[in-house]
Amino acid sequence: MSSIKRITLFKCPDEAHQDAILEAYRKLEAEAQKDGKPYIVSLSAKKTKDDPRRKGYTLCAISVFKSLDDMNYYDTDCAAHKALKAVAAGKLEEMPMTVFMESNE
Repeated sequence: MSSIKRITLFKCPDEAHQDAILEAYRKLEAEAQKDGKPYIVSLSAKKTKDDPRRKGYTLCAISVFKSLDDMNYYDTDCAAHKALKAVAAGKLEEMPMTVFMESNE
């Protein structure tokens, strides 16, 4: 069965801000619900390794959803994701880069 794998990269140079965003991801993972049930298949958010190829991206989040509808809910209606965005507001150098793809994993 196919799922949606989403990768989001953040440029956040301040380590204290990075830690705050990662804590918000931990909270999101515990609290994100759709129709009263958890709906994110898996979620991992970490600091990236210092390497010139990272091009300033200091955080990476990988999210897996059962469907594109679930990912769209995450973007538009999920209260836990809105809380994460509020924590990240003003802490990033630019908008995060997000890509997603179908996955059979």
